Amino acid sequence: QVQLGESGGGLVQAGGSLRLSCAASGRTFSGLAMGWFRQAPGKEREFVAAIRGPGDGTSYADSVKGRFTISRDNAENTVYLQMNSLKPEDTAVYYCAADTNAYVMGRRPWEYDYWGQGTQVTVSS
Repeated sequence: QVQLGESGGGLVQAGGSLRLSCAASGRTFSGLAMGWFRQAPGKEREFVAAIRGPGDGTSYADSVKGRFTISRDNAENTVYLQMNSLKPEDTAVYYCAADTNAYVMGRRPWEYDYWGQGTQVTVSS
């Protein structure tokens, strides 16, 4: 079992920045690919970013490319999502997810085995 816990969400004005963190426990962290997803009210959960277990590869949704950066610290069992130039359309609950296949950066929710409880990000215009 893997336990995931997100933090760092909040309310920010458009153009601002937030940094989300997701702490993991229960399994060797470098053996997990990690992803960030988000879900806005009335919408499906959508892919944001992913990173391979060793941290040697990343993938981004087109909507966040150039504004968001995913990174990880395997010594601290934590994955981060740095979000810059935030827009009102980035408002959503953000979830981190873990895939026990460390080398696949999945873009679909069903590819992930474990999920955190989510953290709310609200961007005001």
